[in-house]
Amino acid sequence: MCYLDRMSLTASQILGPDGLIARRLPHYEHREPQLKMADAVAAALREGRHLVAEAGTGIGKSFAYLIPAILAIANDPGDGDGDDEPRSGPKQAESRDGGRLKKIVISTHTIALQEQLLHKDLPLLNAVIPLEFTAVLVKGRQNYVSLRRLDAALARADSLFATEDELDQLRAVRDWAKTTRDGSLSDLTFRPMGSVWSEVASDSGNCLGKNCPTYGECFYYRARRRVFNAQLLIVNHALFFSDLALRRAGASILPAYDAVIFDEAHTLESVAADHLGISVSSGQVQYVLNKLYNDRTNKGLLVHHRCADEQRQTVRCSLLADDFFRDVNAWLDAQRQSNGRVHGPGIVGNPLSPALEELAALLRSRSSMITDEAQRQDFVSAHERLTALAGELEVWLNQGIPEAVYWIEAVPSRRARPTIKLEAAPIDVGPTLRTELFEPTHSVILTSATLSVGRQGSFEFFRSRIGLTQAREIRLGSPFDYRRQAKLILVQEMPDPTTQRESFEARCSAMIRRYVARTEGRAFVLFTSYEMMRRAANDLTDWFVQQNLALYSQADGMPRHEMLQRFKDNPRAVLFGADSFWQGVDVPGEALQNVIITKLPFSVPDQPLLQARLEAIRRRGGNPFIEYQVPEAAIRLKQGFGRLIRSQQDHGIVVLLDPRVRTKRYGQILLDSLPECEVVIESADGAEVE
Repeated sequence: MCYLDRMSLTASQILGPDGLIARRLPHYEHREPQLKMADAVAAALREGRHLVAEAGTGIGKSFAYLIPAILAIANDPGDGDGDDEPRSGPKQAESRDGGRLKKIVISTHTIALQEQLLHKDLPLLNAVIPLEFTAVLVKGRQNYVSLRRLDAALARADSLFATEDELDQLRAVRDWAKTTRDGSLSDLTFRPMGSVWSEVASDSGNCLGKNCPTYGECFYYRARRRVFNAQLLIVNHALFFSDLALRRAGASILPAYDAVIFDEAHTLESVAADHLGISVSSGQVQYVLNKLYNDRTNKGLLVHHRCADEQRQTVRCSLLADDFFRDVNAWLDAQRQSNGRVHGPGIVGNPLSPALEELAALLRSRSSMITDEAQRQDFVSAHERLTALAGELEVWLNQGIPEAVYWIEAVPSRRARPTIKLEAAPIDVGPTLRTELFEPTHSVILTSATLSVGRQGSFEFFRSRIGLTQAREIRLGSPFDYRRQAKLILVQEMPDPTTQRESFEARCSAMIRRYVARTEGRAFVLFTSYEMMRRAANDLTDWFVQQNLALYSQADGMPRHEMLQRFKDNPRAVLFGADSFWQGVDVPGEALQNVIITKLPFSVPDQPLLQARLEAIRRRGGNPFIEYQVPEAAIRLKQGFGRLIRSQQDHGIVVLLDPRVRTKRYGQILLDSLPECEVVIESADGAEVE
């Protein structure tokens, strides 16, 4: 019999108006949509089905999936039925025990939601629900300090580090490692330089496992044991899809699991594409080589071990890397205003990969001469890293990943030449997710406030993009009264942003002044490009000075979290934000009363991956604009709109400056996708038209 049936406790007894949470929290407000979602999640977990659940802002969707998950995996007090020996691999169904689920992964896109789950929601539920369960945050291995590697770095610091700042940070890490209980970067009071942390971080390629003298104290393995014994695993999407990519090669980060719950699921396609492809940069290659031997500073692993032949080969590889990436950059320049897309293999010669493999072979040979196991592992690790780099360069140049798009990015750097990035991503992640996630996994729950498109709330676009052919669907509206709390203002007589860009941007500046003044700041202004954001900030700076309003612009490079905190703390502030501020930002209360959306959030159609996706739709006879760009823009527009109302006490306006929402036929689809609220049409002179 299923565990949920054996237990008398149900989601309604916890979430209901007289449930356990209401008894514990007198001010807790029962929400019927929340209970409906919880019942749908419980049924999906119990019956081994996939579920797509759109839950409007304010429903409390984290409780709606956490409670059924806890009921599905929790033990009776004193049961003592924990996990067995660590398992890994793609056969998740094998970990089930008589209908009872043993491990559930909960994956989020943002750190903020992870922190909410770990530090607020789960502790409360642990106190309220009379069942025992364990939950743990899963971090990537590179987040943990390796005590053995730290000792090794301290022993040969003079040959590894070129600056006093690096040495000071290394000593600070040493002092911290003596007192930390967690051993991860989040517990460190400063952000170490990459050159320092890379020498002391836990590394799968440079690990002795149980043969390590510090194995018993190892922070990573201590955390790993908690992960294998926990029932709820909290991860981010990036780590989840890194694990999925590794499983294709027979390895894994996560133990076997029965079910996955994706919150903020609207980001899945983009995150999956990032982690199922290839990314190699000139900086990455040079960094690996410099760690072995930097001929300018005479520092590196090979200096410490006096490896002359290997040093010479490292210098040769560095020169070949410079030539290789210079040739790639020259090819890119010759394309003339190219978006960087590479349509065929072999655009340049590749003497670099054979040279890297030769260096790797030298290091492997050298490792056999070293008696100390820890020092030998440094060479084995370097051999594996160089071999992997050489292979990735070959795969990229030969376009070895089928049904993928390949492109080059040239990123300005402090050096005379830009950093060159070689990128590849699958055009369609659906087939991979279908065969490697949805088919082998007992149940996958996907939820977000923004998954559907149009007035009828179709999930077709979302499901088709991630390869989810069969699933139950549930769409639950927000408990917020948008008709009372929010007003959508559409401005007519605006120039068309595609055919009259300069006029449109000039009028946008005037409208930003008008609507920011209306709320005396307390506004987000959302842009679709950094270039337009910079031009608007320059154009409006004097006006902000005159109005004594603070302006925080993402184009200025201030860290996102710092910008957000300053905005919240300042009652007369305006924040200019691009892509990352359209979603995952929570500013309830009086601090935010105005969201100005300058342009409809259509992705740039010449971006290589999007371009390839649109071409694929066109080849099968579809309409890429209607089938992809419009629904994608509708979901992003819903995200931007959703920044305004975050609680039942919030109120304010959303101003949409792009006239296409009224002048183009597709505009109605975008408007129909938004929550129902009062819509007001205003003319350019501020008069209300409708």
